Amino acid sequence: MSYTPPSDPVNKVTNKTIKISQLCELCHSRKAVIKRPKNLQKICKLCFFHVFETEIHNTIVTNNLFYKGERVAVGASGGKDSTVLAHMLKYLNEKYNYGIEIVLLSIDEGIVGYRDDSLATVKRNQQQYQLPLEIVSFKELYNWTMDEIVATAGIRNSCTYCGVFRRQALDRGAEKLGIHHVITGHNADDMAETVLMNILRGDVARLEKSTAIITKSKGSPIKRSKPFKYSYQKEIVLYAHFKKLDYFSTECTYAPEAFRGTAREFMKNLESVRPSCIIDIIQSGENLVLKQKKVHTNGQQNSNKVAGGFVDGNRCTKCGYLSSNDICKACILLEGLERNRPSITLDNDSSVDGAARVMRQLEHMSF
Repeated sequence: MSYTPPSDPVNKVTNKTIKISQLCELCHSRKAVIKRPKNLQKICKLCFFHVFETEIHNTIVTNNLFYKGERVAVGASGGKDSTVLAHMLKYLNEKYNYGIEIVLLSIDEGIVGYRDDSLATVKRNQQQYQLPLEIVSFKELYNWTMDEIVATAGIRNSCTYCGVFRRQALDRGAEKLGIHHVITGHNADDMAETVLMNILRGDVARLEKSTAIITKSKGSPIKRSKPFKYSYQKEIVLYAHFKKLDYFSTECTYAPEAFRGTAREFMKNLESVRPSCIIDIIQSGENLVLKQKKVHTNGQQNSNKVAGGFVDGNRCTKCGYLSSNDICKACILLEGLERNRPSITLDNDSSVDGAARVMRQLEHMSF
């Protein structure tokens, strides 16, 4: 009986023989179409799906993110991260029988031309994945939209207001649904950028917690988790592209002015030189432990008291939301906005004649 050697792999589309250097490094039978940014491994589409999904599953299982029967809220914005997150959780929940109930939770900040379009994507995702959807708006919670906030406080401060209000809105939305676990689509790039931002700003108080996969405050029943902690943003985009997922890709109108953009640009430059820098920065953040400051009490050193008076688990005296101080950051920001609202109303008042409006504008100009 004669031996027939196996034939070389052939590309079914072009009918040409595939070179060995073009083969997938895992299965060695299909053409590689992806070079993983994490380790520069060349793999085919099917192997990429398997590896990417398995890594997310291992992250979930290793960190015990869920328990059977738990109701979880996925922060859904319509973007690539949240869309892949909703798809991945539904798929893995059915494949590995996590036994969780998934609800989509969206925040409407009130950005015309951006959030209204992305919410339309979220509503399509709701139909595609057959998941319940809850939408909470800034207008409903704070009586302000982001467009009104930017008109009052300026575009450079937009991400400060949006970040504070969004975090609180997610918690309030989850509380409204009776859910105690919010899952967000923060990826490895986001985590590394946060570490860099805290270092650049000298914000040592947040450095230790900036890489935590699960975050929870004392006195609050709501926790947050990040299953994409070790997933590169490029791989999330590739997964969404090859799976043909329906997501909204336009960047926020106010994002280019954010300080995070500086850290992101720096990260891209680092990644071009050292692809593993994103995971390296996250690991550095995980191993970072700050020395506790000692507070002098009656001439003696007491290391048990925390310097600065920070107490985790306090409640805001105005709105009742969790706060480390007497008044939460959201209420402080809202108070500043309310002080400026009357002048904004007068400026936009159609009853004021043209000459008066011109005089008011001239008063605020400097030469």
